[in-house]
Amino acid sequence: MKLNSVLGFSIAVRLVPGKKEEVMKKLLLGVAIVAMLWLAASVSRAQDSAKGEKVFKSKCAGCHGADAAGKPAVKSPSIKGKSADEITKAFSASPKHASVKNLEPVDVKDLAAYLATLK
Repeated sequence: MKLNSVLGFSIAVRLVPGKKEEVMKKLLLGVAIVAMLWLAASVSRAQDSAKGEKVFKSKCAGCHGADAAGKPAVKSPSIKGKSADEITKAFSASPKHASVKNLEPVDVKDLAAYLATLK
């Protein structure tokens, strides 16, 4: 017996009469679990971005502007979309960033998550 296509995949199995419902319940449960995990990961990323926005507003916006586009008058570049590695390198390479060198790695990742939303 061939079950209907699920997520673009056809499943061919031989089922004992009455077992089709059991298999479908297990399949739907598996799909529901995957959907919940995906949703949880999305919410987690949103929280990181929110934390990063707070870090940006308190530590970066003064020089790089409220939209992270930079301020040419003070020779401050755009930092939109910068990765955590790029931010860390900028902190270590520039004496201008002395006040943010003590940020925890998780704060830098949160900041990068926020900057990624500004592309």
